[in-house]
Amino acid sequence: MKDKEIQKLIEKETKRQKSVINLIASENYVSQDVLKALGSELTNKYAEGYSAHRYYGGNEFSDKVENLAKSRALKLFKLSPKKWHVNVQALSGSPANLAVYLGLVPLGGTIMGMSLTDGGHLTHGHKVSATGKFWKAIQYGVDPKTERIDYEKLKKLAKKEKPNIIVAGFTAYPRLVDYKKFREIADSVRLPAGRQGASLMVDMSHTAGLVAGGVIASPFPHANVVTTTTHKTLRGPRSALIFSRIDERELYKKIDRAVFPGLQGGPHLNQIAAVAVALKEASTPAFKKYAKQVVKNTKALTDELKRLGWRIVSGGTDTHLALVDTWMGGKGISGKEASDRLEKAGIIVNKNTIPGETRSPMDPSGIRIGTAAETTRGSKERDMIKIARKIDRILRV
Repeated sequence: MKDKEIQKLIEKETKRQKSVINLIASENYVSQDVLKALGSELTNKYAEGYSAHRYYGGNEFSDKVENLAKSRALKLFKLSPKKWHVNVQALSGSPANLAVYLGLVPLGGTIMGMSLTDGGHLTHGHKVSATGKFWKAIQYGVDPKTERIDYEKLKKLAKKEKPNIIVAGFTAYPRLVDYKKFREIADSVRLPAGRQGASLMVDMSHTAGLVAGGVIASPFPHANVVTTTTHKTLRGPRSALIFSRIDERELYKKIDRAVFPGLQGGPHLNQIAAVAVALKEASTPAFKKYAKQVVKNTKALTDELKRLGWRIVSGGTDTHLALVDTWMGGKGISGKEASDRLEKAGIIVNKNTIPGETRSPMDPSGIRIGTAAETTRGSKERDMIKIARKIDRILRV
């Protein structure tokens, strides 16, 4: 590289990544093949529009790249192309979610999503997000005692507020989700003009790799729309997918129009190609083995932390992530302090709010930990136990 300043920064970041224990739940390490696709000549092509309907010439291979990514996405999640459509152009998770709302919810309509404090995402209707400004946002949470979703309470709230769309999606909820109950709740909503049922959108950004690997239940039998990023447990580049049912409501057409021309111009073909590579990798037996190990590792890590006296939110985890209460559980260490201490010792986590939060989001009561990245690097249960003990030693000082 002729630009030595950038080259040195890339080299330093590469060295940093290799030298730390990465427990960021939303990060992973991509393959060399994914990196090659990202850095390919596809970067040079502007392909505004969709396959066979472009506004520029020279898109023979652009169409093939996009179509291949779409077919691989449907195949990976065992979806019939006659029943499901997938948009692969969304640049990342937040724009993908915004596109769904823009396509399906009238401005001023109602979105129901989990509160940020209890494990939801900014794009599920938080007040600082565009999703909480353009639409009326109703937030549900977890039961204060169990720190798990109370489906009966959620159903009562949905019937009262009559949301146009219910979001079953999370960024810091460690437990399995009953998508069948979410479907029943969505169907129980009676909207104005007599239409029965809210749309159910599942944001599986964090768990897509676990779904693909067959270690947790798929949301597709119950959802109208499923969004996901591709860079977390799915182990791809930073991008997003939007799956939507092909039915009489033609939701997929509305969502496609929201992505382009509603929110974006030309797609990033290099990114789409890298997604296609990652989707192929995720279809292998090796990836299924990886996904199983991720869950095993998270349980080993949290079980050892519990044994050492740390309170784990909801009592444990069923997925790739967990929340550790560093403040309210009696330790008196804020999430920021815990994160800073760990980083100095070479362990990277993120500070995170927990249910019943009493502190600022910038200095909350807990940390979020995840094992997807370290599992990619070959870590097993015994390694997680060692990491848990190291975390304990660092935070008890």
